[in-house]
Amino acid sequence: MSIKDILPFIPQRPPFVMVDELVSVEDASGVTRFAVKADNIFIQDGYLTAPALVENIAQTAAARIGYICNKKNEPVPVGFIGAVQNLEIKELPAVGDQIETEIIIKNQVFDVTLISGKITGKGRELAVCDMKIFLQANK
Repeated sequence: MSIKDILPFIPQRPPFVMVDELVSVEDASGVTRFAVKADNIFIQDGYLTAPALVENIAQTAAARIGYICNKKNEPVPVGFIGAVQNLEIKELPAVGDQIETEIIIKNQVFDVTLISGKITGKGRELAVCDMKIFLQANK
């Protein structure tokens, strides 16, 4: 599976889109890819900043649930980051790098999802965190 038209699955719109491609979706996981471009709003001194990496993890979770909802002909929910814990930024990706992000669902209760996220690039782990995401109920 490789879906390059990511916009139907996430509520974000350019210039705030931090995922390019949905690589896989499983019951409890999802994987995306993202190419770091020079015109990204989060580029500083040639590197993608930490807030963009956190947003990339959140948008990977959004792409997963958006894909699932799309398959069920349900509206794509809007999610909000409720908490970020155990954040480790080991290395910032540079302009021209491609990163791959994997999220794993640790727990889901009603409209709250707990995930762990990991970003890799060039064969190295770049960032990890746990995140609590609240989904807005569809009206």
